Amino acid sequence: MQKSIVIMACLLGMPAIAADRLGDEQALYDIAGQVSAARIEQDVRKLVSFGTRHTLSDTQSDSRGIGAARRWIKAEFDKISAQCGGCLEVYYQSETIQGEKRIPEPVEVVSVIAVQKGQTDPSRYLVMSGDIDSRVSDVMDAVSDAPGANDNASGLAGVLEAARVLSQYQFHGSVVYAALAGEEQGLFGGKIMAEQALKDGWRVKAVLNNDMIGNIAGINGVINNTSARLFSEGTRVMETPEEAHKRRFTGGEVDSPSRNLARYIDKIADTYIPNLDTMMVYRLDRFGRGGHHRPFNDAGFPAIRIMETNEHYDRQHQDLRTEKGVVYGDTLDGVNFAYAAKLTALNAVSLASMAWAPSPPAKVEIKGAVQASTTLSWAPAAKAEQDLIKGYKIYWRYTDQPQWQFSRYVGKVDHFTLKNVVIDNYFFGVASVADNGLESPVVFPGVAGAFGE
Repeated sequence: MQKSIVIMACLLGMPAIAADRLGDEQALYDIAGQVSAARIEQDVRKLVSFGTRHTLSDTQSDSRGIGAARRWIKAEFDKISAQCGGCLEVYYQSETIQGEKRIPEPVEVVSVIAVQKGQTDPSRYLVMSGDIDSRVSDVMDAVSDAPGANDNASGLAGVLEAARVLSQYQFHGSVVYAALAGEEQGLFGGKIMAEQALKDGWRVKAVLNNDMIGNIAGINGVINNTSARLFSEGTRVMETPEEAHKRRFTGGEVDSPSRNLARYIDKIADTYIPNLDTMMVYRLDRFGRGGHHRPFNDAGFPAIRIMETNEHYDRQHQDLRTEKGVVYGDTLDGVNFAYAAKLTALNAVSLASMAWAPSPPAKVEIKGAVQASTTLSWAPAAKAEQDLIKGYKIYWRYTDQPQWQFSRYVGKVDHFTLKNVVIDNYFFGVASVADNGLESPVVFPGVAGAFGE
C-alpha cells in the first residue's frame, strides 16, 4: 500500500514524501533533522557577496546591490518550486515609497514572496519572514559595503532553507516564505505585505519574523548556542477602549494571540529541537527597537520575532573598520551556521505543526463568575476542517505562570464545563486537535486572545 501511494504521488507530480507521511509527530522530528547548516552557510555567503543590499542601492547590476540580491532570491525560490513540481507560487511584491525620512525620493521597495498553498484550508496562512536589506552606520549610505551577514542574511537564509525542507511535504494550511525589503528604512516590506494580506482576505494565524539568528557571542561576553529569544506583544495594539475596559476585569494582558503563539513555539523547542531553550520576552521587540513582525501586529495578525539571545552591537549597523583594536562590521565571521540551522529548524517544525493542525478555534468565550465551575465555549470548525479535527483541548494555568500547566481533552464538542475549577484562580484557553494529535496554538477567551475567524 505504501509503495502504491508513492507511485501515485509521482504520477501526480507531488513530492513522494508528502503522500507517504501526512503530518505526524515523527515527521516533525524528520523536518528538524533535514535542515542543513551547510546550505545556510552557502546562502549567507551568496547574500554577502552582493556587497550591499541597502534598499536604496543599485538595482541594475547583476552582481552588486539589492536588485541583484532579490533576483537571486527569486531564482532560488523558483528552483525550489521546480524541485517540488511547482508547489510554490513565487512572485515579487512591490510598492513605490517616497516622502519618508529614510526614503525621501521615490524608490520601489520589492520583496520576494513564495506561497505553498494548503490542501484543505488554503485561506489560512502561516508566514516565515526574513529581511533582504542591509546597512552601515549611516542609514542613508547606499554605496558602502554592508555585508549584513547576520543582520539579516542569516534570517533570510533560514527562510530559503525552510522552504527547501517544507516544500517536500503537503499541508492543510498555506505556508508562506517571505523575503521582505525595506526593513532598515522603516519596515516597509512588512507593511506592504500586511496591507495586501488584508486586501486579499488572508486568514493569517502566525508570522514568524527571523531577524538575526546566527550570532552566539554577545557583546556582554556571553557565548551560548543553546538559547533563543521570542519577542511578542502583550495587549493587542488594535484594542478599542471598550475592549480595554472589559480586559481590565477579565484579564488577557499576557494572552494576546502573539503571546500564545510564542508559548506554542516555546513548547515546540522543548519537544523537537535538541539543546535549544527559548526565552519568551514579554515585549514587542528589543527595548525601543523594531522589526518586521510589527506591521503584522499593527494589521491585527499574530506575529513574533525569533532571534539570537546574545547580540553583539559592534557587528550591527556598523561601517567596516577597526578602531582602538576593536573590529566593527557585520561580517561572515560573526555567524555560527550550526546555530542558525537550529533556529531555522525551530521555524520549520513550528510551521509544519501549525499547518498540519487545525486552525485555532474561533469565538472562544468563558463564563463562571461566582460559580464553582468554569465553562468554555467556541464556534464549530469551518466545513473545510471538519474532517481534520478530532476534538478540542482546554488548557489552564495559574495567573503568574508563563506556560500552560494543566489540560483536558474534551472531544469534538463546542463547549465544556470544568467542574470545581474556579474561574478566579486561573487563566484559560482552548486548542484545536487534529486526528494526528497535533494541536493549534491555545486561544485565550474573548477579543483579547482571538486569532481571528
